[in-house]
Amino acid sequence: MTDRPAHGSIATDQAPAEIVAAARRLAAALEALESAVERRAEADRDEDELASRIQALGADRSRLADELDGALVRSRKLERVNREIAQRLDSAIDTIRHVLDTEAGDPQPAEEES
Repeated sequence: MTDRPAHGSIATDQAPAEIVAAARRLAAALEALESAVERRAEADRDEDELASRIQALGADRSRLADELDGALVRSRKLERVNREIAQRLDSAIDTIRHVLDTEAGDPQPAEEES
């Protein structure tokens, strides 16, 4: 028998060095995995925050749309009332002019009628 190790086996003096190297690689891989997990957790938190912001924006949009609809209804009502008032004023002005024109054309003053 020979002192040579069998094919694929590790010499006893190399075993601790290879185990230490493998342990270091394992530790590095675990650190990389932990970093990846932390990044993913942070991304998930960011995504949740973004989703809640989008939901809040949607609620604000709905509220603002409702307020706008109400403002449009009030605006249309004010325009309609404004037109009605303008028509009444025009009618009153015409009536006053007619009365003034009638009195101006009447030869007798109103005081002498009594």
